[in-house]
Amino acid sequence: MRTKSTVNRRMRSAHGSVLVTGFEPFGDDTLNPSGEIARALDGTAIESTRVVGRVLPCVFRECCRLLAEHLKEHRPVAVICLGLAGGREGIHVERVAINVDDARIPDNAGIQPIDTPVVESGPTAYWSTLPLKAIVTRLRNEGVAAAVSQTAGTFVCNHLFYYLMHTLATDRRSRAIRAGFVHVPWLPEQPAATRGQPCMALAAQIAAVRTLIGTTLTQTELKAPGGAEH
Repeated sequence: MRTKSTVNRRMRSAHGSVLVTGFEPFGDDTLNPSGEIARALDGTAIESTRVVGRVLPCVFRECCRLLAEHLKEHRPVAVICLGLAGGREGIHVERVAINVDDARIPDNAGIQPIDTPVVESGPTAYWSTLPLKAIVTRLRNEGVAAAVSQTAGTFVCNHLFYYLMHTLATDRRSRAIRAGFVHVPWLPEQPAATRGQPCMALAAQIAAVRTLIGTTLTQTELKAPGGAEH
C-alpha cells in the first residue's frame, strides 16, 4: 500500500516539466495577468521540475489546438492552465469543467458559440485532478486570498479546461498527469481595478502560482471544507 510519504517522494522525483498556460488579453483589457504569469515562469524550476510557460489565444478551438501541440511536445507531469476572472478576489482553483460553450461576448476571432458542447458526445463534466484544497490551504497560510471555485464559466477558460481534462482522460498514457484550471484577478493597473474592483500585483500572482505548482508536485489532497452555499 502506498503511504502519503511514498506518494510525495514519487511526486518529488518526477523531474519532467510542468506546463503552465495563460491567455492573451481579451475584451476591453490590454493586459491579461494569466499570460504575464506564464511568460514570467517559463524556463524556471520548481521542486526540481522545469516550467514551460506558454500564452494561448483567447479563441475557441484554436487555444485547444495549440495546447495539444504543447502537450505532445513537452509531455508534462502536470498542467496548470490560467485565466483571468475579472471581479474575483484572489486565486480561484476551479473544481469542475463542464461540456458547454455559451459565450456572453465574442472571442478574439469574433466567434461566439451559444449552448454548444465543447466535445460532441463528451461527458457532462470533468473534475480537476489538482489537489485543490491543499493548494488553497497553503496559499491562505501564506497570506494569499484563495478559494475553491465551483464554476469556470462558459467562455474560453472553461472551453480549454474541459478540452484539457477530456484529452488526458481519453489517453491512457496521460491519466496520471495532474491537471486543472486556475483563475487569477485583475492587476492593479487595469482600468477595472482602478475603479475599485479586486486586484493583485503581478509579483504576488507569480509567487502564488509558484506555490500552487509546488503544492501540485509534492502534496496529496486534504479533506477540508471548501464548498459554496450558493
